[in-house]
Amino acid sequence: MDSVIKKEFLLQGLNCANCAEKIENEVKKIKGIKSASINFISKKLVIEIQDKDVETKITNRITKIVKDIEPEVKVIDSHTTKKDIKNENNYDDDDEEEDRKKVIIKLVIGSALFVLGMIFKFQNWLELTIFLISYIIVGGNVVLQAIKEISKGQVFTEHFLMSVATIGAFCVRQYPEGVAVMLFYMLGELFEDMAVDHSRKSIGALMDIRPDYANLKVGDKLKKVSPEEITIGDIIIVKPGEKVPLDGKVIEGTSMVNTSALTGESVPRELNPGKDALSGFINENGVLTVEVSKKYEESTVSKILDLVQNASSKKAPTEKFITKFARYYTPIVVFGALALAIIPPLVISGATFSDYIYRALIFLVVSCPCALVISIPLGFISGIGGTSKKGILVKGGNYLQALNDVEAVVFDKTGTLTKGVFKVTEINPQSDYSNEELIENSAYAESYSNHPIALSIVRAYNKEIDKNQIENYQEIAGHGIKVNVNGKEILVGNTRLMASENIKYNDVNTIDTVVHVAIDKKYAGNIVIADEVKEDSPNAIKNLKSLGIKKTIMLTGDLETVGNKIGRQLGLDEVYSELLPADKVKKVESIEMKKSSKRKIVFVGDGINDAPVLARADIGIAMGGLGADAAIEAADIVIMTDEPPKVVSAIRIARRTQCIVYQNIIFALGVKAIFLILGALGMASMWEAVFGDMGVALIAIFNSIRALDTKNL
Repeated sequence: MDSVIKKEFLLQGLNCANCAEKIENEVKKIKGIKSASINFISKKLVIEIQDKDVETKITNRITKIVKDIEPEVKVIDSHTTKKDIKNENNYDDDDEEEDRKKVIIKLVIGSALFVLGMIFKFQNWLELTIFLISYIIVGGNVVLQAIKEISKGQVFTEHFLMSVATIGAFCVRQYPEGVAVMLFYMLGELFEDMAVDHSRKSIGALMDIRPDYANLKVGDKLKKVSPEEITIGDIIIVKPGEKVPLDGKVIEGTSMVNTSALTGESVPRELNPGKDALSGFINENGVLTVEVSKKYEESTVSKILDLVQNASSKKAPTEKFITKFARYYTPIVVFGALALAIIPPLVISGATFSDYIYRALIFLVVSCPCALVISIPLGFISGIGGTSKKGILVKGGNYLQALNDVEAVVFDKTGTLTKGVFKVTEINPQSDYSNEELIENSAYAESYSNHPIALSIVRAYNKEIDKNQIENYQEIAGHGIKVNVNGKEILVGNTRLMASENIKYNDVNTIDTVVHVAIDKKYAGNIVIADEVKEDSPNAIKNLKSLGIKKTIMLTGDLETVGNKIGRQLGLDEVYSELLPADKVKKVESIEMKKSSKRKIVFVGDGINDAPVLARADIGIAMGGLGADAAIEAADIVIMTDEPPKVVSAIRIARRTQCIVYQNIIFALGVKAIFLILGALGMASMWEAVFGDMGVALIAIFNSIRALDTKNL
């Protein structure tokens, strides 16, 4: 066995959700494939191969499965260049438009003959001929497809159901209804195809952040190249109106950039030399010269696209249930129709076979599970698309649905509820040292750390640090830093560090963060650093409680006095202070043990220092994940800004999506149940049955698309 290999295929021309499910199930059965998932919206099949020996044969196997189920669908390997895939997609759109025109022409001709047969009274043989020609023009392909599917052992398909129902109508001399059902079925299929296509484009528009090219600087000239060709260290030029194609650092130029595609925020951000320019930003006015820091496949835009496009691979429990339900529902209804056609005429006096066969045919028309099979996944995908509009990236429908069951939200403090931009407010040296000496030694000790406290000390020193003077750097988790600078041992950290090194320190009466410093085992003084609560944190906590979240909790490594002060200020239910990283994991585990059955615990952290806790919680939400690899990897949901209210937005969107999904389930099953009962009692005709099938599917699809609208959430 080798390591898992991930492969991706584009299924060009895939427009049947039911068929997509069948393809996915058949591909999963291939020996050597660990997992397979189809994203119906992006038409992508993603597989994980466990056995490397089958990799070379896999494309042919998949192509055969796809051709057996959907002969018109073309399988394109991900190894095809992006340019070729783009061309294929354009061709696919043109091809689909051409197919639509052919269907419309057939519908117009078939409808004209149908109206002719309905208006004028012809002899029986001529009437049959007119309706039969109309039927063949409109539904001939459906019958042929049903025959092909039956020959491959695929019996319970929508094509089979419609063929049996409509041919059966002709057999019981209900010619107009046989044609009408096929006519409305094909019209419904056309509208359904257009509705799904519209939703695909709507979701695709949200993710239209992929850069088409990069302006590579070669000497004094600019060369327009594909972003994939750029390497780390290359210099690119971003002109006004262009997308930043790769992540990098601005080395020249000043400009305002639109970050809404990544963050969901419409307020432009200013970039100048030294600032990070992330792929997906849109340059608004000035010219920027950027030094590339990441390859395209590692860039922010590439990771976001991959994350959103593959979100449907992690299906919500409701999606899984509907898939399983549809698998058993259709055969049950078909056998129910067979029983309805045969049993009543044999046991009920005066009942005729022609009457009950007609009622059974209505059963078949209504039984197609399209409304559920398409609208439920589409609802979750639209919900995920809606969250991305707000700068919230959800990694799968399962996490979106899980947000409906949140009992407690646990927050990290620094950088999550507070700004994380620390500022040195006091320098308190012992009599043997000056302010300058204390801050200098502390800055040298902290110079390798990226912690906000360390950065604030380095900023306060505000001089160049010669790192050649630094030796034996050691970061002690939950305590601080131990390092040698110019032959002196420097200790910088909290009271735990001082105690562990048996150094007597001075207690400081403050609720701000205190950093203690010792030089050569002798206490040198302390530095007081203040952090501010974010302006929108109190509202976020208040709104979470208004949503019915039972507990809001904060975990921090800071002093108890600092933690309690923040807790009171924000109105948190519980605060746990002076925690090491491992303690935070244990605390989340203990909170989870106390939660109600089937309820969820959310942990919200900065995504870098809190990776273990993010991974351990039921739902991990990374705050301020813009460009942070650890955030995107560890969390289940990534908020592309550092705004706590986005947690509230994510829960609101999840609840609205769940509501839309349940509306579709209740509506579709309710209407179908009504028509099945009415059909069995002889109180409904095939005309009404068509609405019970295609009409419901269309309404459910359009209802699902509403999940994209998250403007007021």
